[in-house]
Amino acid sequence: MAADPQAGWRVFSAPAKLNLFLTVTGRRPDGYHTLQTVFQLLDWGDRVAIRLREDGSIVRAGGPSEVPAGEDLAVRAAERLRQEAGATQGAEIRIDKRIPIGGGLGGGSSDAATVLVALDRLWGTALGVDRLAALGLELGADVPVFVRGRTAFAGGIGERLAPLELGERHYVVLDPRVPVATGPVFQAPDLTRDSAPLTIPLLPAAEARRNDLEAVVRRLYPGVDAAIQWLSRFGAARLTGSGGCCFVEVASAVAGGQIVAQCPAPWRAWAVRGVDRSPLLAEIEQMLGPRG
Repeated sequence: MAADPQAGWRVFSAPAKLNLFLTVTGRRPDGYHTLQTVFQLLDWGDRVAIRLREDGSIVRAGGPSEVPAGEDLAVRAAERLRQEAGATQGAEIRIDKRIPIGGGLGGGSSDAATVLVALDRLWGTALGVDRLAALGLELGADVPVFVRGRTAFAGGIGERLAPLELGERHYVVLDPRVPVATGPVFQAPDLTRDSAPLTIPLLPAAEARRNDLEAVVRRLYPGVDAAIQWLSRFGAARLTGSGGCCFVEVASAVAGGQIVAQCPAPWRAWAVRGVDRSPLLAEIEQMLGPRG
């Protein structure tokens, strides 16, 4: 948590994530795909500023211009929490957007999770992590991992989570500035939908497996294909999630910075650190003590 020059604002992390691998294991009758993945949390992402209001209103004071306020997951998260907990206070929400929209890095989901976790403490609603994760799942399959704040192995539609201790890792994340629409990817007839399920003891070998969505995304979006080809010069580059961003693991922050310096325009790249525990949790504990 950081102080804001304007009185009353509190600023929190909304970290990005990588999918170290992603396998599609089936399709449910309701149309949702079942999958397995490892969500690797990063120490880099958006920043969410929150200021309480006494009139009960939820107001977006700033955020991505591409997303109408009424469709913003952060706003919807605040409204859903207020409804669930019967809170009488409101909040102003301002998002410093760093995570690319449509990049597969979980930006909108992380923003929503940060709002749920922070307002649960600031409003004193004390729903607890399990109920907050359940509310988050109503907003999106990736929200619960950010609510729980742990790098994790995931199954189901992404909501069945088992925390993992992977230790500090370093990555380069590359954004080719190609937003990817999730719907057409999952509807593609050539998408692999029958990958064999894994168990946690097999995870070390699983990291060498591909993202089952990658072939479809590369076919539909040549700009993403070009980015992965370029990043593959430095290691085993992979797509993250169902978005347009790709990543490669590197030996150190210095090595990552050297790759970032070579990134051709108009692409963007960042050297980031993988962490087992979300920076948001430390911020909440510093401000209000350990959460329940």
